[in-house]
Amino acid sequence: MSTTAAGADPFAALADLPGVPEAVESVRTAVDRVYAHRVMRRRSNEISSEAALRGARASAALDGADWALEEVRRRTDFGSEPEARTVGAALRLSAEAGQLLSVWGQSPMRVLARLHVVAEAKEAPEVGRPRVAGEGVQDRDLGLALPDAAETAARLEGLTALLASGSNAPALVVAAILHGELLALRPFTTRNGLVARAAERIVLVGSGLDPKAVCPAEVGHAELGAEEYSRALTGYVTGAPAGVAGWIRHCARAVELGARESTAVCEALQRGAA
Repeated sequence: MSTTAAGADPFAALADLPGVPEAVESVRTAVDRVYAHRVMRRRSNEISSEAALRGARASAALDGADWALEEVRRRTDFGSEPEARTVGAALRLSAEAGQLLSVWGQSPMRVLARLHVVAEAKEAPEVGRPRVAGEGVQDRDLGLALPDAAETAARLEGLTALLASGSNAPALVVAAILHGELLALRPFTTRNGLVARAAERIVLVGSGLDPKAVCPAEVGHAELGAEEYSRALTGYVTGAPAGVAGWIRHCARAVELGARESTAVCEALQRGAA
């Protein structure tokens, strides 16, 4: 992000990139549509729970564990094989994200570390801290160059300081840049994609854009597909304004699709009650 914006609030500068204001407005419209649904007035907790489950399933799918929703719903053992562990990690992160909202504004780095601990669910020296010199990343290959540990630490420190200081930029922009930076840096030795998408959710919820967590962007990212996800991310990593704007618009579309998913859940519940 440091190559694409300057000034006291670089997030705000990015909000004016071509197509971004329109994307922000489109997201607000989509989110408002879900919240205005009559089912949300009576059964918002059910919608939130379903959104969390679907978001976790989608995030795991982007990391190679593309399970059917009903399989995720019925399964109880998530520790027996690599794909199961990925799904389990995504479910744990989805459950934990809401518990970390109060900490986020004070210490984003602490939250990111906690997310990694929750995702891994094991004790090891590399869990819950950024990778150090000599450590690689075991995540799914994104086709991107991996910054070394020193560069990663410096950029992560700068990013989390900016997040802690606050921004006047739309929540969508902040969430998209955080998501993109975490994927570009891959600060942990594992589970960076899951952590990045959970962090995106925390910003969208904590900002007040989606306070009930009913618009799972992860669903939209998965629906748009891993290939499009990687293409948009590659554009972001170039640092070029067009690439950064394209990534923000991609994230906006993901939120819209997540909102559409929950609208469909509302409609199904309404038909069931009729």
